[in-house]
Amino acid sequence: MKLLVSFFNRIMQRYLPDPFLFVVILTFVVFVLGLIFTGSNPYQMVQFWGNGFWSLLTFSMQMVLVLVTGHVLASSAPFKKGLGALASIAKSPGQAIIIVTVVSMVASWINWGFGLVIGALFAKELAKKVQNVDYRLLIASAYSGFLIWHGGFSGSIPLTIATEGHFSQELIGIISTDQTIFATFNVVIVLALLVIIPIVNRLMMPSKNETVIVDPMLLKDDVQTATIEAGALTPADRLENSRIVSLITGLFGLVFLFYYFSTNGFKLNLDIVNFLFLFLGIMFHGTPKRFLEAVLNAVKGASGIIVQFPFYAGIMGMMTASGLAKVMSEAFVSISNEATFPFFAFISAGIVNFFVPSGGGQWAVQAPVMLEAAKELGVSYARTAMAVAWGDAWTNLIQPFWALPALAIAGLKAKDIMGFCVLALVISGVVISVGLTFF
Repeated sequence: MKLLVSFFNRIMQRYLPDPFLFVVILTFVVFVLGLIFTGSNPYQMVQFWGNGFWSLLTFSMQMVLVLVTGHVLASSAPFKKGLGALASIAKSPGQAIIIVTVVSMVASWINWGFGLVIGALFAKELAKKVQNVDYRLLIASAYSGFLIWHGGFSGSIPLTIATEGHFSQELIGIISTDQTIFATFNVVIVLALLVIIPIVNRLMMPSKNETVIVDPMLLKDDVQTATIEAGALTPADRLENSRIVSLITGLFGLVFLFYYFSTNGFKLNLDIVNFLFLFLGIMFHGTPKRFLEAVLNAVKGASGIIVQFPFYAGIMGMMTASGLAKVMSEAFVSISNEATFPFFAFISAGIVNFFVPSGGGQWAVQAPVMLEAAKELGVSYARTAMAVAWGDAWTNLIQPFWALPALAIAGLKAKDIMGFCVLALVISGVVISVGLTFF
């Protein structure tokens, strides 16, 4: 295991470019594939790219807020104390790796945005508390928990087909979550991964001479508040340093959250997670001034999301408008039978996910092909949908798109953690394939 991890880490350190260069190269690859397999000409492919370039603006802003509000909340005194107390449970590097993986997986199963941020924040706190733990593996373990999000409460594909009026309703009707999220095969996959992935991460711990540790002082949030003498406070200064303003603002948010949860039940989505993080951050920092200083510090890590997400949107535009995603899906369908179809649907979705890293967007592209094939082969629509969902979640392990918020919080580069993630990808792929095919 250590030899494999060392090999993958060397490969990633040597050949994996910065995530921005990765998405640029991916753009060129999709452009060429579109020319070869779809009959589109270069001018059309550029049109598809440009038309899709700004299609993820709303989602990009949501992801920026996930990073910023999560970082702000984590830098508040009450939250740091809570995470610190939880981190104190780990008494050794091995325990730290296992605990952070389990916490991240459970949080991601509840809500993917929540798990993505909480996992990275908790890993950072563990690095402050536990001596001699490999910081790269700690962050990789936190990110590996993101693997199970599409089999959980916030899975976009199972929630879409369970919603009245979804675009495939005429073909498959409404499929309840009893047949997808809470189906036996899905529960088996989730539980198996919940046991196996923490063990795999633990076994990947490098030898002492290859362990990369970080000085805990470097992980501290550098939020500093200037002290103003009482006599020098202006009315504006008093407002900026007023605990009452922050308290009342926070209460507004909490009252709305009470209304939302009492009306909708414990239904989390990205906007509600951001809303929760934002208003807790306002309250926990005590004064508007401290809160805004924490925001300023957090925004520094959002540059990757701001610059790279439009390029991924452009890639999605080329994949969908040219029909390249459909061509890829049909290639796997053509070699499938009733027994192997869920497996090949899973693999095809994993490949398409590199180019369309959005669960909802990927389902819109692949659903027409996959559901028609499932109908012809007599395969359950629910299992087909979850095969695509798991494929989408699976290759996120080595897709820098989703790692950007965690990497920004951790202060690492993609190549620092991807060597560990490759091995987790291989093992989890086997587990998911078995679950989809035999249960």
